[in-house]
Amino acid sequence: METKNVKAFGTESAEAPLKTLDIKRRGVLAHDVEIEILYCGICHSDLHSVRNEWYGTIYPIVPGHEIVGRVTKVGDHVKNFKVGDLAGVGCMVDSCRECENCKKDLEQYCDSGMILTFNSPDAHLGGQTFGGYSESIVVDENYVLHISDKLDLAGVAPLLCAGITTYSPLKHWNVGPGQKVGVVGIGGLGHMGIKLAKAMGAHVVVFTTSLSKSEDAKRLGADEVVLSTDLEQMAKFSKSLNFILDCVSAAHDIDAYLNLLKVDGTLTLVGAPMEPLPVTSFSLLLGRRSFAGSAIGGIAETQEMLDFCAEHNITADIELIGVNDVNDAYERLLKGDIKYRFVIDMASLKN
Repeated sequence: METKNVKAFGTESAEAPLKTLDIKRRGVLAHDVEIEILYCGICHSDLHSVRNEWYGTIYPIVPGHEIVGRVTKVGDHVKNFKVGDLAGVGCMVDSCRECENCKKDLEQYCDSGMILTFNSPDAHLGGQTFGGYSESIVVDENYVLHISDKLDLAGVAPLLCAGITTYSPLKHWNVGPGQKVGVVGIGGLGHMGIKLAKAMGAHVVVFTTSLSKSEDAKRLGADEVVLSTDLEQMAKFSKSLNFILDCVSAAHDIDAYLNLLKVDGTLTLVGAPMEPLPVTSFSLLLGRRSFAGSAIGGIAETQEMLDFCAEHNITADIELIGVNDVNDAYERLLKGDIKYRFVIDMASLKN
């Protein structure tokens, strides 16, 4: 198979900083799209994977699954993209396409496991897939998204992960006008959850442990902000919410939020705490409440989300950095020193 050497930014071990690497990309096959990467967002999962905190990382690793770029080449059988189009790639680049979930446009729940944009088995070249901290990427057109030119492209990049991770549960649980929706945590996920829930017409109540984030939450679209450590404030919202989007990735009291739900209300977790989260049975039983989880969306739903964001002028709040700032950005990410997502200007990789 024809291959192409591509400059990338990654690492060869969990302990080493990221640096410039040379990787191989496959040549463009009949159904492939080659994309020059313009911007790539930094997701917390990039850091976890690079440092092997979730175990199973194969080195060298090139992270990045919030990719926005421009099409530079298409395969002979490609129907939906042409050279010059703006295009995006999110968390997956393939799936089995044959299981029940894939056939229902739920590729993120593929029975065989979706092929992730980085650190998944590469069926074409062997080894593992390499992500978006690179000059270019080649992806089957069925896993490539159309990007609107109406929005700031750097701000669009995090929509490919943080955007769809929050949009998918809001859509699945039918969030809309007349509903009161809670968003727990104001970070990379939470700030998108606020924007999207508001654009869907919901009354948005944000829960935070930091009172200093109150004004920013309202700027993002929150109707009300609650200090979650204040028991009196929390009690005012008892049995009042239709849905809660929980974006916290650290240990926290799930019962405290379940008890804010109305009858048949649902709390959906999109954060990924490493520790188990205990739940008292009566928090679920007394109100027929549900405690659920949600991953990203499928390709069709991700495109729907991107179109929704273009219609409502929604992008992520970002800090644009050069590729040589990535190691520092990882350290700042650990400290929560970002509002609310880092995005790499991939032009800096060419310098």
